[in-house]
Amino acid sequence: MSERTIADLVQPHISKLKAYTPGDQPEGSEWIKLNTNENPYPPSPKVSEAIRELDANSLRLYPDPKSLQLREAIAAHHSLEPNQVIIGNGSDDILNLLIRAFGGVGGTVGFSFPSYSLYPVLIGIGDGVTEIVDFQREMYLPVEQVRNSSAGLFLLTSPNAPTGVGFKNEKIEEVLKVHSGLFVVDEAYADFADETAIALLKKYPRLVITRTFSKSYSLAGIRVGYALAAPEAIDFLDRVRDSYNVSRLSQVAALAALEDQTYFQRVVAQVKETRMLFQAELKEKGWFVYPSQANFLFLEPKNSKGESNEDVATSLFDYLYSEKILVRYFGSHVLTSSFLRITLGTESEMKVLSKAINSWQTIV
Repeated sequence: MSERTIADLVQPHISKLKAYTPGDQPEGSEWIKLNTNENPYPPSPKVSEAIRELDANSLRLYPDPKSLQLREAIAAHHSLEPNQVIIGNGSDDILNLLIRAFGGVGGTVGFSFPSYSLYPVLIGIGDGVTEIVDFQREMYLPVEQVRNSSAGLFLLTSPNAPTGVGFKNEKIEEVLKVHSGLFVVDEAYADFADETAIALLKKYPRLVITRTFSKSYSLAGIRVGYALAAPEAIDFLDRVRDSYNVSRLSQVAALAALEDQTYFQRVVAQVKETRMLFQAELKEKGWFVYPSQANFLFLEPKNSKGESNEDVATSLFDYLYSEKILVRYFGSHVLTSSFLRITLGTESEMKVLSKAINSWQTIV
């Protein structure tokens, strides 16, 4: 019998899988990093204090498997009960648990497009079936298409990634009234938005809301996320969760960040202010910019001739890269190929970015 290769042994659906491509993480401090929607400001000083005060000897012990103290704090923060909360190793972990529990092998999982590009990867890992509901350029919530979806699990990013468009609760509620499956509103950017769907949880037991500490709480490196849902849904997610999925250090850091709401509100307000100013600047140029409710802008650049297309977007992307400014380009779809997504940075970073954009326009 001939010896089998590793490629012969891997599961067939994994051999066909295309892995998720994260944004570049460059080495060196000379880069201005506006490509992965990280918060430009540090986490609350109370996070550093909590980490310093953590007894290093405790790290030899497993963490609380249910992150119970953090569950209780998050529940109180959102006026819910602890049995309506589950904690994950980032909200990506929560999404993985949802697809594992309510999708799985052969299960159909729907999502709107364009949206978070990790969704199809997680579905593919579970050997599930994808059902895509396409947005149009206007980015209206396609209620009728979701109504007709056969997916037992449907994922909606609100505010949307990569456009930043937020969907009103009245529109989300229209979907909840007609969709028969579990409906997930991925609220990774909701702290920068005008509205959250949390109030709808009382009325719709098949609604799940996912959140993260990565964006508004400046803890992307700690990896803590959570879901809010009916106790029955949380129970099923706990059954498929890794026993110790959130480290002791992460639990301590997230709890400290959550408790410092004064600092949190100040940082969110600063990001929103930057968003307003930069969006106004781009509109003065005559560029189309989606009305963002996130910590980034999705913009369609124009060259000096007033042209907007894929070549123009890649030209600006390459120019900014040459100036050591990282932004994100999504060239795989007609709705996104003429756009760039730019994370909102500090005031000084945005000044450098604006100067670079102006320089690029003089040569194209």
